Amino acid sequence: MSRHEQQLATALDALDRAFASEEPFPVSGCTYCYGDEGLAELSGPLDLITDDLLCAVAAEVPSHWDDFPRLYRRLAPRIVRSAVTGRLHVDENLIASRLVAAEWTTWDAPLAGALHDVWAAWWHATLHSRPGPVSVRDTLSLITVATGALRPWLDIWTATRTDAADAQLADFIDDVLVEYEITELHMGFYDEYDASAELLSWLLTEVRDRADDARLDEPYLVSHHRPGIDARREIGEG
Repeated sequence: MSRHEQQLATALDALDRAFASEEPFPVSGCTYCYGDEGLAELSGPLDLITDDLLCAVAAEVPSHWDDFPRLYRRLAPRIVRSAVTGRLHVDENLIASRLVAAEWTTWDAPLAGALHDVWAAWWHATLHSRPGPVSVRDTLSLITVATGALRPWLDIWTATRTDAADAQLADFIDDVLVEYEITELHMGFYDEYDASAELLSWLLTEVRDRADDARLDEPYLVSHHRPGIDARREIGEG
């Protein structure tokens, strides 16, 4: 296990300890979808909740539960650990959107802090290994939507000058340049974070020297990056 993988494992263990104070409570909600047996299971010990039920609840709409924030908070350690290790089998974008709906940043400081430590450790581990259990694009999407900010994670990527980080960059570019998706790239299950301008500017300026992909030089992308300049050129000004 690499140093960064160990740091991620440590952060996940710290997450478990931070949330250990979240006691079981009587879960109530949609009995049509889950039934009395499912609600009883969710009301019991966290480690006895089956993986299938955990996945279902992780993806479920908040309106299915009488106290969605509390339920998601209690399940957060298992949901996040499973998502980070690629074992949850739920769209990472959806997990990010559900965490935002549960208002995780307003949880008690030890809980929110432990979650943020996982995001940071996961991102560093992702940039120092390839391939990982979760794609770099999905990882970036989850932590960006969850934290409401893309720039800090891009700054870390810029500062991480390793073969693994550059290989991840190549994979990411190949992914987002399919049909020039980068010009209309949104993150989150509900497209709540518009990442287009930030990502395109970053790719064309800050890490262009690390990306061996001629598609980044296409006039179409440049025109989106510098629309004012290109508009003036078209009419013969500037």
